[in-house]
Amino acid sequence: MNAMTWYDHETNSIWSQPWGRALEGNLKGVELFLLPSQITTWASWKTEHPNTLVMTNDLSRLGVRQGFDPDFVIGLLLAESSKAYYYRDIFNQTIVNDYLGDIPIFVWAADDNFHAYVRQVDEQELTFEFEDGILVDVESGSKWDIGLGLATEGPLKGASLQPVPSSSAYDWAWLDFYPETKFYRPQ
Repeated sequence: MNAMTWYDHETNSIWSQPWGRALEGNLKGVELFLLPSQITTWASWKTEHPNTLVMTNDLSRLGVRQGFDPDFVIGLLLAESSKAYYYRDIFNQTIVNDYLGDIPIFVWAADDNFHAYVRQVDEQELTFEFEDGILVDVESGSKWDIGLGLATEGPLKGASLQPVPSSSAYDWAWLDFYPETKFYRPQ
């Protein structure tokens, strides 16, 4: 496999980064819980979370304004389904209402951020679009905070969306670990 592994000195285990699974050692077969994450710039994150500290190794060259590598994807995992989205495709469309297996999701990318959420509240499937730069669901007309996945105005005010666990990778590395994945293709 062509991806980073980690060595755990406490348990003498080797961990796969994309899988979050111990490949060798005392914890072989144990899987970590994948947390939702987002891709953003330090400036955007700091605006939302002013007391945050960061550890960096000067990877700023990967920022959107400088342009992602054409093979860079955001991989999503949910309920045994995987799907990869080329960042450039989402960035060019801004928002995509899609499905991950049977689960309705939407993915969004603009400027220096990327988010993916399950687009369902209770049993209601939502369709998202931008109206005058504001994220709105078509079904209720509620306005949403894209960074928090939270309805801020309208009938669904206070409702929240479930983030979809994601990981960034090169397309070939993602396929190495998720060979059955589907790739999103713009219409």
